Parts: sequence; C-alpha cells; structure tokens
Amino acid sequence: MEEGPAATQTETTGNADSGVSAESQPNEATGKVCSQTNPELDCNPPKEAAARINRMKLFDKVIQKSLEKFINHASFNRFAHSFCPLHKKDPQRMESIHKQFIEELRRSIQDDISRLIEEGWLEVKLNELDKLERAAKNNPGPAWRPSGVPEQDFCSYLMPYYQKQEAYMRLELKKIKAENAALAQKAQDGRENIAQTENRISAAVDEWKASVTEFERLASSLCPANVFDV
Repeated sequence: MEEGPAATQTETTGNADSGVSAESQPNEATGKVCSQTNPELDCNPPKEAAARINRMKLFDKVIQKSLEKFINHASFNRFAHSFCPLHKKDPQRMESIHKQFIEELRRSIQDDISRLIEEGWLEVKLNELDKLERAAKNNPGPAWRPSGVPEQDFCSYLMPYYQKQEAYMRLELKKIKAENAALAQKAQDGRENIAQTENRISAAVDEWKASVTEFERLASSLCPANVFDV
C-alpha cells in the first residue's frame, strides 16, 4: 500500500515527461521544416508584432503604476480626516466604506481608461507612429522642431492645408469659368439664330407685301373701275 502512491507519482511524472516531449517534438519538427524550406524565414513572431505587444504591456504597466499613485493619495487617513465625526463614531465601518470607495474608484478609472483606449484607437495610432518613425529614418533631412513661437508653428501646420484648399478653389474656379464661357457662347449662338430668324421673317413679310402690291396693281390694270360704271 505504501508503494502505491509512489508508483502512481512515478507514472504521473513519466506521463508528464512524455507529454512534454510529445509537445516539444512537433515544435522541433516545425522549426526544422521552416528552416529547411526557407532558411531566411523565422518561425517566431515578427519583430514588429513583438514590439507592439511589449509596447502595449509597457503602456499598461505605466497606467497601472500611475493609477496606484493616484489611489495612494486617497489614503484612509485623509478619508477619515474628511469624515472625522463618523470615523470617531464607528472606525470599522469607516474602514469598510473606505475600502468600497477605493474599489469603486479603481474600477471606474480603469473602465474610463479602457474606454479611452478603445474609442481613441490607441493601438492604431501607435502603429501610425511607427510608420512615421520608419519614414523619418528614410528621410535624410532634419526633422521638424518647434520654433518656440506658437503662431509660426501653427501657421506652418495650417499653411499646407490652406494651400491645398486654394489650389482646389482655383481649379474649381477655372472649371466654372469654362462652363460660363460655354454657356455664354450658347446664348450668343441663340441670339444670332433668333436675329437670323427675325431677318428671314421680315424679308418674307416684305416679299409678301410686295407681291400683294403687285397683285393689286395688276388687278387694277386688267379690270379698270370705269368698266363697271353704268
């Protein structure tokens, strides 16, 4: 009976060792396959992904440390000093209230920080910052530095935007002027067509009047008025 637990422990240890070796064998085989298929390909996670994970861990560590410093300012002594009559009346109850207050304050701050991280797309912005850093490395020119005059720095930031807007407005103005010129040409062509139509109508009316006059003259010459006098 005494050897049973020892034997069971030995078997368990052996099974655990075999499980570890079984788990390690596929990993070793995978590493060998990766190295054989492409020696330059590393099966480990990319360095950028590892850097992002470490950066988020560091950010979380800094946030937690700052939170702890903030929580330490709300110590029980300060809390009890603010509610001195209640503390003198029931110190244990005051300690319980302070504990609940600290837990609620910590949870509320942590929720607000998580919401800000999510709504502000912190990880995405940090990735964009990495892209800017890589682009800055490829740029041999000096990096931008504030001049110390807020007005100049603000103007230097807004000037490219306003220049783009000015170029866009100039292009739109050019298009509008071209459209207005085309419309003015169409209106001029319409006026000319109307004038030509009026001239043709006037000429036709003049011809009709001349033909009527000529007809009346011929009619009067062929049929004098005194012929019908009795």
